[in-house]
Amino acid sequence: MPAEDDGTQGAADPLEEAAEAAARAFRLLPAAPTDRPRPGTRGRAAAGRINTDPDTVERDLMRLVLTLVELLRQVMERQALRRVDQGDLSEEDEERLGTTLMVLHDRMRDLCATHGLTMEDLNLDLGPLGPLLPPPD
Repeated sequence: MPAEDDGTQGAADPLEEAAEAAARAFRLLPAAPTDRPRPGTRGRAAAGRINTDPDTVERDLMRLVLTLVELLRQVMERQALRRVDQGDLSEEDEERLGTTLMVLHDRMRDLCATHGLTMEDLNLDLGPLGPLLPPPD
């Protein structure tokens, strides 16, 4: 016979506990008035908040897009290296893949330079998780 919920700690379903913990961890709270930047403090947003400064929104959007493209490029590069290590590719395929990856890397540097960014600017800080991109080899 199941125990009635009388508010005491007992053996609970582990899945239910995990669901409750996830709900608590991902609960979104509205910004408090003190979290909003005061007038005249442009460029200094509260930690963890998005800075929607109209003067930098285009550059910030380009930074985000290029970050995603760079992340995908690095994933493709790692996948290609894995396939080369496994011997899944012919020598011709390996050469073509290597050339393509070098061209993609050069193009990313060009795009960054065009928009006033560096490759290091694309490595977003995810707070306690650390940087988004792995360190260069």
